[in-house]
Amino acid sequence: MKRITTKLGLLLFLFMNSHFQVVGQKNQWENLLEGNTLDHFVQLNGKADFTIEDGILIGTSKSNTPNSFLATKKIYEDFILEFEVLIDYGLNSGVQFRSESIKTYLDGRVHGYQCEIETSSRKWAGGIYDEARRGWLYPLTRNPKGQDAFTNGRWNSYRIEAIGNTLKTFVNGIQASNLVDDMTAKGFIAFQVHSISSPEDEGKKVQWKNIRILTTALDKNRMMETNKAPQISYLENQLTEEEKRLGFRLLWDGKTTKGWRGVKKMVFPDQGWNIKDGVLTVEKSGGEESQNGGDIITTQSFRNFELSVDFKLTPGANSGIKYFVKSELNKGEGSAIGLEYQLLDDANHQDAKLGKNGNRTVGSLYDLIRAENRTNVGRGKNFKGVGNWNNARIVVEEGKVSHWLNHVKVVEFDRFSQMFEALVEKSKYEKWKQFGQWPEGVILLQDHGDEVSFKNIKIREF
Repeated sequence: MKRITTKLGLLLFLFMNSHFQVVGQKNQWENLLEGNTLDHFVQLNGKADFTIEDGILIGTSKSNTPNSFLATKKIYEDFILEFEVLIDYGLNSGVQFRSESIKTYLDGRVHGYQCEIETSSRKWAGGIYDEARRGWLYPLTRNPKGQDAFTNGRWNSYRIEAIGNTLKTFVNGIQASNLVDDMTAKGFIAFQVHSISSPEDEGKKVQWKNIRILTTALDKNRMMETNKAPQISYLENQLTEEEKRLGFRLLWDGKTTKGWRGVKKMVFPDQGWNIKDGVLTVEKSGGEESQNGGDIITTQSFRNFELSVDFKLTPGANSGIKYFVKSELNKGEGSAIGLEYQLLDDANHQDAKLGKNGNRTVGSLYDLIRAENRTNVGRGKNFKGVGNWNNARIVVEEGKVSHWLNHVKVVEFDRFSQMFEALVEKSKYEKWKQFGQWPEGVILLQDHGDEVSFKNIKIREF
């Protein structure tokens, strides 16, 4: 009996030991600075200095050189990356992931996702920037708790989870970004020393330590989301599970004209608009309002909602997204009447200089309130430029209305306030009784005679 018990104990020990070895292998972290050598890295683009001292990677800023990147020679797909970083005040930095450097793209310039490291008052550390490609994908303007996670002058812990098309970042245990995007599935990891414009920043340092990566058993090792950051998705004309859970639906399906009609007809226009490759485009026809295909409107009216629309302007283009539209007004020539999120090439269209105080520029409440950066006063509107895709977001909760341009708030007002009524009285809308205060209305995409494209049109009602 004793021998049997002993054998059973030995077998159990061997089984458990084998089991733990397997588990350990599945959860094995890789130290990216193993051996205190840079042999596993290659420096790209800029000439800033990179060294390793006592297990710490140090990047030192240098004048008259572009952004510098120390990139892994190894390519990573799905992973969890952790590190600690200490950055001198005044510098900007980041960690690239799923990134590339190829001769045929901007002569080898590093491009791809970047987890932001910064010391500015903007407080976007932990946000996701698309280096040399689409710009900011996930600023932290909609995540105030994430904005407060980073602390200047101390070591900060970072975590990047890139699993499938979901990209999440954490700073000091606080979720900063929650991005869904499928543009790039794999690439290298690189540590950035940003270019500098001031001689005073010469010699300042960014330091990284405890850099480790996990490429297996990722689902079991995801971070608990105690402060779930708002999700931002760049998927083409489709909803994420999170968006469905929140009540979003596609307002345009990316393929047909279902749910839309001409503003002055019961069917969708038979000219002036086209649908191709998941993009809805109003065609160029001379720059006049509703002289070709005409405006299009939803077949449903809305009261309280969150609307998101991706748009792309051509040079000199003018258009708009209108809401609380009363389609039965203005039966004659011109556009239908409603509140308007202005779409405009500010640099090349004369309308930007008309109106009052810039209230006809891109993102503005047309002819009423100028669009400006309301989350980082003094900075620009975060417009990605003509020819690039931009995002318009409109949120209406009873009287409270806000416009967002690429996830930065640019307009905020109460449509039932005395201030709003005063603005209307001094505008082109003064003749329309209770303009902007109607309890509900349709949503409109404007034909202003210029080529403008739309996609990813989605809405949720409150």
